[in-house]
Amino acid sequence: MKIDLPEVMAEVRAAFESYEKALVSNDVATLDELFRDDPRTVRYGVMENLYGHSEIRSFRAARSPVALGRKLSCTVITTFGREFAVASTLYERPTAPGRIGRQTQTWVKFPEGWRVVVGHVSLMEKPAA
Repeated sequence: MKIDLPEVMAEVRAAFESYEKALVSNDVATLDELFRDDPRTVRYGVMENLYGHSEIRSFRAARSPVALGRKLSCTVITTFGREFAVASTLYERPTAPGRIGRQTQTWVKFPEGWRVVVGHVSLMEKPAA
């Protein structure tokens, strides 16, 4: 198996960046599109456990569009072959001072493109420097 093929890395990075842009601009249609439309898709959030695309879509539709901006750091994307990837990043939001968020996404390439099949978001106290 080839790890981090440059052309696959470019595809996944573009999908990851599309997701981030949609997230901070509250582009719910794009967020819904980038999560696999399947009852087995899972998203664990800071305050919610969502099973299946319909629960994820309902959560996105009800989410407040206020203060969604954030700053990413330590983003790591690893691809395995041509159809599987994992993206992990840290984030900070002005609305959560002293805390750091962690996000992990499992991406799979389907005929319709790269889709998140599992997402996990958590928040913790920021470690002392």
